[in-house]
Amino acid sequence: MNSSKLQNMIKELKEALRFAASFSFWRMAVFWTISLLIPYFQLLSKRIFSRQAQSYPRCLPPISETLTPVCVITGATSGLGAAAAYALSREGFYVVLVGRSSHLLSKIVTEIKAQNEDALVKAFVVDLSSFRSISEFKSSLQQWLSECNMHSSVQLLINNAGILATSSRITPEGYDQMMGTNYIGAFCLTKFLLPLLKRSPIPSRIVNVTSFTHRCVFDLKVDKEAVSGTRFLRSEQYPCALIYEYSKLFLILFSHELHQQLGSTDQPCHVSVNAADPGCVKTNIMREVPSCLSNLSFRVLGLFGLLQSPEKGVSSILDAALAPPEVSGVYFFGGEGRCVDPSRLSHNAKLAKTLWDISDNLFMEVSLASKETSSSWSDNTS
Repeated sequence: MNSSKLQNMIKELKEALRFAASFSFWRMAVFWTISLLIPYFQLLSKRIFSRQAQSYPRCLPPISETLTPVCVITGATSGLGAAAAYALSREGFYVVLVGRSSHLLSKIVTEIKAQNEDALVKAFVVDLSSFRSISEFKSSLQQWLSECNMHSSVQLLINNAGILATSSRITPEGYDQMMGTNYIGAFCLTKFLLPLLKRSPIPSRIVNVTSFTHRCVFDLKVDKEAVSGTRFLRSEQYPCALIYEYSKLFLILFSHELHQQLGSTDQPCHVSVNAADPGCVKTNIMREVPSCLSNLSFRVLGLFGLLQSPEKGVSSILDAALAPPEVSGVYFFGGEGRCVDPSRLSHNAKLAKTLWDISDNLFMEVSLASKETSSSWSDNTS
């Protein structure tokens, strides 16, 4: 073994020991495992006491010569996003892949076409942690729909993009990057695409991909610092597990509030919102965790039958996406169209409304700042 390999091994070992000594590691090891078991116990208890778990059949959208349903999937370059893209392209959707890597997007497009030469796929490079990138995507999407002579609408939006960062990073807007990607990006993209979803001549849907880890949040103060993630940046040790849990809980609260808003109008716009929890899936979301620790966790979870492949884990996302049009505000878990109850905190309507108001204010702030920056740049170049 040469010296460089030995030095790398020692460096990796030190990083693993440092992370294993952190509060986040033990929170993930203990609390996350318990929270993963809770929905399985919910399903098991219903079976034991002869109560049928609530489930919904899958319904495919109508496809005609005048309308090919368009599905936008974020985080589509690997894992669950890629698996959803494969599945929905086979069901007749025109799948719009959204990801940060042009290379990986091209690879997924090629692989989907190789499996199904009739698949309709389009890829856009978008950084969900950047408001400007999301705004540019909206314009590019509308232009593409127009150039292809397609109906100017979207039938399905799957907010799947997510990261588990182990170190502090800041977005261009000054937010914590993990919160910016996992929640704020999903909120902003939904706000941008909501007019296209409402414009659909057939029922449309939003699916927010959340996680069992939201159950680890027992007390929640929703304010601007929490939503932007800046409150956590003052910590001596970056609380990656806690921020991830917050972001996933925010997605459920956001889903509930949007469900209420869309269903409270006198003339419902037939846009439904569901949350999907795929459980524990072997993806690359753990790539920033020292490999020896992530591999060990995957082995242990696999031994207990709790680890799924993306192809199996995507079933809850597909269930949420293809449930009957009237199904909204539901939390899908376990496949086979089954649903469970998320945490009690996630049902708090007051927290959901407060979160919406703060998120909407952030959206308006960055929208205004973006317009001012563009105007200033235009004046300077004219």
